[in-house]
Amino acid sequence: MAASSRAAGRRWLAGALLMLALLGGGFAVIAQVAGERGIAPTAASADIEVKGINVDVQGKSAEDARTNGWREAQRKAWEKLKGPKLSDSQLEGLVSAIVIEKERLGPRRYIATLGVVFDRQRASGYLGGAQQTARSAPLLLIPVQEVGGAYITFEQRNPWQRAWAEFNPGASRIDYVRLSGGGGDSLLVNFGQTGRHSRGWWRSTLDQYGATDVLMAFARLDHQFPGGPVTGTFTARYGPDSRPLDSFTLKADSPDAVPAMLAQAVERMDQIFTGALASGKLRPDPSLRLGAGGVIDPAIQRLIEIGRAAQARKAAAAAAAAGEVPQIEAQPVTGIEPGEAAVRNITVQFASPDAGAFDAALGAVRATGGVRGVGVTSTAIGGTSVMSVAFAGSLDELAAALEARGFNVRRGANALAISR
Repeated sequence: MAASSRAAGRRWLAGALLMLALLGGGFAVIAQVAGERGIAPTAASADIEVKGINVDVQGKSAEDARTNGWREAQRKAWEKLKGPKLSDSQLEGLVSAIVIEKERLGPRRYIATLGVVFDRQRASGYLGGAQQTARSAPLLLIPVQEVGGAYITFEQRNPWQRAWAEFNPGASRIDYVRLSGGGGDSLLVNFGQTGRHSRGWWRSTLDQYGATDVLMAFARLDHQFPGGPVTGTFTARYGPDSRPLDSFTLKADSPDAVPAMLAQAVERMDQIFTGALASGKLRPDPSLRLGAGGVIDPAIQRLIEIGRAAQARKAAAAAAAAGEVPQIEAQPVTGIEPGEAAVRNITVQFASPDAGAFDAALGAVRATGGVRGVGVTSTAIGGTSVMSVAFAGSLDELAAALEARGFNVRRGANALAISR
């Protein structure tokens, strides 16, 4: 017994020494982002899908019964969409896929639960109305599952993530941006992101995925006892401030019924988001948008100036109350002073063979006299990148200023091409 204790102690000491050696040698700890973490959306098309069609038909053979069942499912799905009366051959021309959810096949009988997918381009001409209604702007979806006090988004595979991956938004007015969760998704979009209010952080994240705003779907699963009923509490939120839209509760009789409950919850969530869009609640947050060339929207800039002025007045009042000499309050500039050139946005193309050259070009242009702001509109490492420069002056004046800094400049129509 003593020998085994001494051996265990030696193994622990060897491990500790190895760790100290690695740390002393300057090795860095690298976060692991690979592995079986992502679930790619399995129904990402813009087609119109109708789920949960129950059929119970007979035929001369098993194959004939299945064919009859699929035709009946097409008719029932078309009726759910409130489409005009069409023949079976016309409906077959509109159907792009039949999804088998459950099926039992006998010698002459077919019992199944099916989903029918209609091609949107071919079917929209018959449907009209709601199916032709304009969709929302691209909205990033963040599904958050809570179990036992732990919040999970894409850190590991979970049933709530899978339910959204299997959802087909073709018939929805919401243009969802659904992530697979693989690669760096689990680092950029996690539960902590839902609580951040920094607009700069949100703009960077949304730009990565081509979205204009964010939707959040929270699911809390409470197990009454192992193998027993599961209660799900679901909350729909939107925007960088995580504003609540609606909440509801569903119940599954056993853990085996949880996937069906989550699929139903996704449908309910989509209805909530669609209703919010119709009522005008899903308007894009203006604080997430920047003007051309990185210039802040004038309305937002005005709010910032009002806030700064209020803070300055508060500080001056506090200083006066304390007997200190108040400082002169800075007034925001509301127009162009006499003799000052108007600020204009000029497109500048520049060679970026590597990251160092890219950063050097941006830094040199920012440091040029008269430049008020620089925004990158296209990044091409190893090629030609594009920036938008807010410059107080004319195109020729900017070209002269850049030539004075050692650039070779070629002029175009409201655009410049520079190189070293």
